Amino acid sequence: MSFTKAQEHLKKYNLADKIKEFSCSSATVALAAEAINCTEDEIAKTLSFLLNDEPILIVVSGASKIDNKKYKAEFKCKAKMIPATDVENLIGHNIGGVCPFGINENVKVYLDVSLKKHQIVYPACGSSNSAVKLTIPELEKSSNYLKWIDVCKTSE
Repeated sequence: MSFTKAQEHLKKYNLADKIKEFSCSSATVALAAEAINCTEDEIAKTLSFLLNDEPILIVVSGASKIDNKKYKAEFKCKAKMIPATDVENLIGHNIGGVCPFGINENVKVYLDVSLKKHQIVYPACGSSNSAVKLTIPELEKSSNYLKWIDVCKTSE
C-alpha cells in the first residue's frame, strides 16, 4: 500500500508523527488546502514526468504551474507528464497521493524553488486522503532530492 510505504519512509527520518490522515479527500491542491486549513500555495504538489523515458518527480508549490521554456532549459527536452494510467506503476503511488516518499528506487526527485517562499509545506503521503507537515529542511532531508531547480512560471 502506498500510504504505508510513504509512512515507513518518513519513519526513517523521525517524521511519521507529522503525517495527517483525513476523512475527506485531499487528492487535489484545493481539497488538500481545505482539509489542512492552509493556502493552496502551501501544498507541495508533486508532478510526475518522463525524462528520456525515465520517471522523475518535481515538487512545486501548490499554485505553481510548469513553465515549458524553463523546463526545456533545465532538462534539454520538452516536458512530458506521465500518463495517469502509468503513474502508480512508474512512481509507486497513485494520482492524488503522489509524493517523494516511499517511491520506486529509480525515480529521481527535484524540488522547485517555488517552495522556498514557505517555511512549512504539505506534501501528500501516498494516499488521496493524507498529507505531511514539513519544514523545507525536513522536505530536503526526507525527499532524497537531487537538486533545487527553477521550472515554474513566476507570478507577476
